Amino acid sequence: MLTSTKELLEKAQKQAYAVGAFNLYNLEGVKAVVNAAEADNSPAIIQILPNILEYGGTPLVKLFIEAADSAKVPMSVHLDHCDSRTHIETALDAGVQSVLADGSKFPFQENLAFTREMTALAHAQGATVEAEIGRISGTEDGMTVAAKEAKMTDPYQAKQFVAESRVDFLAVTIGNVHGRYHSEPRLDFKRLAKVRQQLDIPLVLHGASGLPALMIQRSIELGVCKFNVNTEVRQKYLQFWREYGKTDSKRDLLDCQKASTGAMQEIIAQKIRLFGSAGKA
Repeated sequence: MLTSTKELLEKAQKQAYAVGAFNLYNLEGVKAVVNAAEADNSPAIIQILPNILEYGGTPLVKLFIEAADSAKVPMSVHLDHCDSRTHIETALDAGVQSVLADGSKFPFQENLAFTREMTALAHAQGATVEAEIGRISGTEDGMTVAAKEAKMTDPYQAKQFVAESRVDFLAVTIGNVHGRYHSEPRLDFKRLAKVRQQLDIPLVLHGASGLPALMIQRSIELGVCKFNVNTEVRQKYLQFWREYGKTDSKRDLLDCQKASTGAMQEIIAQKIRLFGSAGKA
């Protein structure tokens, strides 16, 4: 059932779990998320990145929305990491429940001005907004941020930013990265605790692929209500098709689509249980 992202996250915040937000590209990915969420009676968020929005356009967003609305559990559709007013307007017009108005590459005041404008736009259409303070390093789906450009979230700037922009939830940078962690993850939980002290809105952590269970749990204890997942699910899908391409299998394409959906569903189910949202629909 289609549900407000804000409603999903506020409930998670009250009950001390997090909702998985999965970046998707096609029908197989959508079915994997819906199937996993329904099997574990869990809420979930379907996310679309701007380059996928450009590729699939409004029809793909409509597919995601219809899948979320038809699900037996609460789900929403979210535009991820977008610094384009045009793309945000397209997604809002198509009916998404929330957007990440991502001005993190800009200086603080420019980020604030952009986010404030996009928040007013989204709120006028009944949608909610995620913002990002700090800059997350890593490479994923055409987005590359060098480690030297990464910047941790300042707790006091975050308080000012939220108050002036009126965003609904905030993505923090505490040592998390996009894509794979090439060394042992090190998250600054003291910084996260300070952010939590300054803010009462739901917090978001990007780069959840590869984070160990203890770090996930500690993040939830300190107010993280949404984890973004892309790399592990995407790589599982690509791995399936690479292995299939090495065989002489004559299986029907539909059988392969179902099998690739099942492979992704296993990863998604693991994340749902790790985030503590199983049984919380």
